[in-house]
Amino acid sequence: MCRGTLLALAVTAWAAGCTNQLAERQAYLSRFIGQPESVLVQQMGVPARSFETGGVRYLAYDEHRIDIVPSVPTFAPYYMGWYGAGFPPQVIEWKCETTFEVTGGTVKSFTLRGNACG
Repeated sequence: MCRGTLLALAVTAWAAGCTNQLAERQAYLSRFIGQPESVLVQQMGVPARSFETGGVRYLAYDEHRIDIVPSVPTFAPYYMGWYGAGFPPQVIEWKCETTFEVTGGTVKSFTLRGNACG
């Protein structure tokens, strides 16, 4: 198999996995819609932030992690030997904020924001 085909397969598998993770996250969070705020806090813990305006309360939960992608060495021939080059390690910061809307003590909806929500 050629390198381009392998890359395309890997990207497709990764994208399918992300879609599945997003659907699973949304299904899990949907369980809280219609539940009292106390059930949400019992299950999810104390929110990182909360804000109230116009009788609507917003509870925000944050997820944060950092991944380090190791360096990838490459070698190319040059006069009198091999030249080592490559890509340096990369630091990738992943964040997901889940915000619940609570009205009258009942969870009404949620929103997801960030690059690690699914």
